[in-house]
Amino acid sequence: MTYKQAGVDIEEADRFVSMISPLVKTTFRKEVTGKFGLFAGLFKLDTKKYKEPVLVSGTDGVGTKLKIAFEADRHDTIGIDLVAMCVNDILTVGAEPLFFLDYFATGKLKAEKASDVIKGIVQGCKESGCALIGGETAELPGFYKENEYDLAGFAVGVVEESEIIDGRQIQEGDILIGVASSGLHSNGFSLARKVLLDTGKFKLDQYVSELECSLAVELLKPTKIYVKAYLSLKDKVKAKGMAHITGGGIPGNLSRILPKNVSARIKKSSWIAPSVFTLIKNIGKIDEEEMFKVFNMGVGFVFVVPSDDADKALNILNQNGYCAWLIGGIVKGDGKVLLV
Repeated sequence: MTYKQAGVDIEEADRFVSMISPLVKTTFRKEVTGKFGLFAGLFKLDTKKYKEPVLVSGTDGVGTKLKIAFEADRHDTIGIDLVAMCVNDILTVGAEPLFFLDYFATGKLKAEKASDVIKGIVQGCKESGCALIGGETAELPGFYKENEYDLAGFAVGVVEESEIIDGRQIQEGDILIGVASSGLHSNGFSLARKVLLDTGKFKLDQYVSELECSLAVELLKPTKIYVKAYLSLKDKVKAKGMAHITGGGIPGNLSRILPKNVSARIKKSSWIAPSVFTLIKNIGKIDEEEMFKVFNMGVGFVFVVPSDDADKALNILNQNGYCAWLIGGIVKGDGKVLLV
C-alpha cells in the first residue's frame, strides 16, 4: 500500500508547487527575505519607514460563495475574494497590508484547478500591495466531496501607533461616505443561493436580463479591494473611522466603530443598489430590514470624515475610479445605525 493509493498524491503536490512558484514570486516586496519553499515566510520590517510600528492581523474565508465556484467550475476569481476579505478588514485601522498567507484544502489535489485559485490570490495580493509569502496545501481524501475545496486567508499589515484609526474621534456632524461594492462580495451567499437557485429555479449558466449577464458571472464578481481607495485619501483627508461592510451589513459593521454617544444616520435613497439585490429581495419576498442586515446592499466600505473634508473625499475617490456617495452623517445617539 502506498500513500497515493490512500488518496494523497505527493507528486501532484510537487507539480502544483512548481506551477505556482513563478506566480507567487511576482507578489514579493523588497522586504521579503529567504528563498521560496522554506517552512516559514520571512519578512523584514522597514524600521526606517516606521517609528512606532504596530502589526495588524486579520483572517477570513470565502464562505458558501465557494459553492458557486464549484457548480460553475470557475476558480480564477475566488482567490481575489479571499485576499479582499482579509486586507479590507486590516485596512479599517489604517494598516498597510504587508504580506498574506493562504490555506487550501481539498479531497483530491488537481494542480490546474488549484493553480487557478492561486492566480486569483496573486491578483488580489498585487492589487492590495502585499506579498504572498507562504501557504499550506492540504490533500485530505474522504474529508471533502469530489471537486470541492476550502480556503482560508491570513493578512498582516502595519500602522504607526499614533496613526491607528479606531473611531474614537468620530463626533456629531461628521459625514459618512459609502464606496460602491461590486455586488454581493462574499457574504449572504447561503440566503442568495437559497433564493435564486432553490426558490427562483435559476441555473448558473442562465442569462438573467435584470443582471445583464449570466447568474454565475454576477455571483462570482470578486470582492472589491479598497486599499488604493484609502491610500488615495491618506494625507489629504482625515479619516476618523472606516468600516468594511461584510456579514451584518451596514448596521452590523458600521456600529463596531461608533463611540457610544453618537449614532450613524444612513439615507438609503442616497445610492442605487445593484440589481442583484432587488432580484433576491423580490424572489425571496425578503423585507428591507433583513436585506440590510444580511447584504452590503451596494456599499462595500464606509469612510467617516469631517464635514469640511466630505466634498474633497468624494472627488478624490471618484477621480481614482471608485464610485462613492455621501450616504449620511453622525448624530447624537447611542452607538446605533439608523436607516432612514
